[in-house]
Amino acid sequence: MTYIGKSVFRKESLEKVSGTARYTGDYLATDALHVEMVKSSYAHAYISSIDIEEAEKLEGVRAIILGDNLPLIGEEVIDRPPLAVKKVRYYGEVIALVVAETIPVARRAAQLINIEYEPLPVVNSALQALESDAPLLHDNLLDYTKDEGIYPVEGTNMINHTKIRKGDINLGMEEGKVSIESHFSIPISDHAAIETRAALCEIRESGIVRIVTSSQAPYMVKKIISRDFKVETGKVVVETPFVGGGYGGKASVHLEIFAFIASRAVGGRKVRVFNTREEDLTVSPVHIGLEATVQLSCTQEGKLTAAKLKYVFDGGAYADKSPHLSTAGAVDCTGPYKIDNVWCDALCVYTNHPYAAPFRGFSHGEVHFAFERAIDMLAKKAKIDPLHFRKINAIHPGDTTPTQVVLTSSKVGNVEKCINRLREIMEWDKGQIHAIASNKVRVKGISCSWKNSTIGPAVSSGVVLTFNSDGSINLMSGIVEIGTGTKTVLAQILAEKMKMNVDRIHVRMAVDTQTEPEHWKTVASRGTLMAGRAVMAAADDAIRKLKKMGAIVLRVPEDDLEVANEMIFLRDNPKNSIPFEDIVYGYTYPNGNSIGGQIIANGSYSLTGLTNLDPETGAGNPGPEWAVAAQGVEIEMDMKTWRYKILKAITVVDLGEVLNHKAALGQIKGAMSMGIAWACREAFYFDENGRVLNPQLRTYRPLRFGEHPEYEVDIIKTPHIEAPFGARGAGEHGLVGIPAALGNALSLAINTELKSLPLTPEAIWRHVKEAHNGI
Repeated sequence: MTYIGKSVFRKESLEKVSGTARYTGDYLATDALHVEMVKSSYAHAYISSIDIEEAEKLEGVRAIILGDNLPLIGEEVIDRPPLAVKKVRYYGEVIALVVAETIPVARRAAQLINIEYEPLPVVNSALQALESDAPLLHDNLLDYTKDEGIYPVEGTNMINHTKIRKGDINLGMEEGKVSIESHFSIPISDHAAIETRAALCEIRESGIVRIVTSSQAPYMVKKIISRDFKVETGKVVVETPFVGGGYGGKASVHLEIFAFIASRAVGGRKVRVFNTREEDLTVSPVHIGLEATVQLSCTQEGKLTAAKLKYVFDGGAYADKSPHLSTAGAVDCTGPYKIDNVWCDALCVYTNHPYAAPFRGFSHGEVHFAFERAIDMLAKKAKIDPLHFRKINAIHPGDTTPTQVVLTSSKVGNVEKCINRLREIMEWDKGQIHAIASNKVRVKGISCSWKNSTIGPAVSSGVVLTFNSDGSINLMSGIVEIGTGTKTVLAQILAEKMKMNVDRIHVRMAVDTQTEPEHWKTVASRGTLMAGRAVMAAADDAIRKLKKMGAIVLRVPEDDLEVANEMIFLRDNPKNSIPFEDIVYGYTYPNGNSIGGQIIANGSYSLTGLTNLDPETGAGNPGPEWAVAAQGVEIEMDMKTWRYKILKAITVVDLGEVLNHKAALGQIKGAMSMGIAWACREAFYFDENGRVLNPQLRTYRPLRFGEHPEYEVDIIKTPHIEAPFGARGAGEHGLVGIPAALGNALSLAINTELKSLPLTPEAIWRHVKEAHNGI
């Protein structure tokens, strides 16, 4: 193949490295009014009164907006007031908006607004939300409009309960001769994208609502504005330029709502709203937390017989995407292993924390940390090498998933090959732990992972191709370029199909929902599958139209023509040909008669064969395929200070056919670095009143340059036959197993089971003290 598998330079690379690429912040025009958010200083309280009188008097203030008379909004569950009314449910929740001529005036006016609160008891953890005497954060959760497949429980804080019931759990537990049970805890954290969220809106006299936003889901913005605020769908136009990282956090609709209601309050004038870093961390949606209880059982030989699991997800104050996140965790609850007896309850609960958006991996990193730590503990108890334990339990074609899907070699990658290759790269047989000094050890830890998309049965992607007069092609897709390079991959797919130079394909990078065909969302590692298939369909459409026009001009049957190198030619006589440029805008005969016009092609693709899950058993087909990986880390640890250094991180992942080699490596290594940062240090800390104590990058600290280990990636190629050229998603799988691999390495180093994130030296010290001496 000419372009597939090659490291084609990204189409937008020159703009980005030269600093000319435009992000949403670059569109925040000087003629726009500024919107300042007035935020709650309580995590849970009644709003007794709001006094805006002094703020309204300030010169330059154009409007102050409260939440009265605004509809409820939401994506999966319509449960969220755009601005808090009567009650606040998390620290930082927005209560009012100030619209003013300048930023200083808006901020001064916000300070003048006086809000009186009546504090309420705080639900400060997912487990606390389940207590019988826990305050109910939503009294009427059964009355909320919600998507199919979400099952709230009346009289509780539980917005969703997903059940997985496979086989006979009691029989499986009895058959197992070795068993463990343990609890694992993962706090809420953040996406910490380099670009903070921003939005701009104006409402024109025609009624057109035009929004510019740093969103991964512009079509969802369009849907929610139209549906919840009763705006004609065709009059909502959302533009998304380059996005400076999203990782799922920008898939939720948030600031766009504020921009819309603010513009509406000032007669449609252009307004801008953007987060400071502190607001991006605490006001906008966050990375979900998890409390997990894992029971596993196996035979003396190490074959898994049963898994009984309880996953309690901290969805925060409102549902947004968290019910779907909890379902996704349930769907892949056991990791990539053959287990005949599975019982899983995945609960999504309301708490007085910021609400959750998707995070890279879509709850799989959380679930795999718990499950893979438990796998290591079970292997240790069974006295079996942890890598061998995973190999003998690896899932294969013909086995069934927790949701009872029968796997094929297309539907699932090759776990065993990933494990075997990881063994070679890590030199596993040389030993897992070595003393290198009197107080230092070098240790290896591993994990396995799998991930499906769990994105619902009714999603699609479209592509439009237009030909230029010189024969080159414009490619338009609603997929958002969030840094993954997907739009370059689409150009490679098109170039391969059209047998033409990829440099002659021009990709529109910005998304405009009025002119680009819809792509569901740029999430879930599904851009290449969905938009790629749409590109292939559009290419077939273009080829048909080229051949039809060529057959007329050349006076030959369409079936005898081929298309390549921007030429249409007779298969057995290539010299009998005509170039694209002579026909893509129609053809004019020597006598002046003309036929045809500009060739415009289109294609679309919808995922097929997906089903909703059975509410009692979880049976159903949740997504197109499971990509699998085996991952490892090598660390060096000081046993006196509990400080450690990650020397190397390794991912062996089954990606099927790799479409852009360097782009794929970049995606996997970037995901690995996120997994390390999350596992090592990223977490929000809440006080007893539910307030975030570390809302800045000084105290919420991702990895910095110079702190990274050596990254190594190896790729197994088991094709997914439904995807373009057999490719599997690459964007998330480098992250999913890294926290577990690190937890496994550190647990071996200190001979104490670590069961919570983040794995800081202080946390390790505390675990050791609690395990051996108490504190």
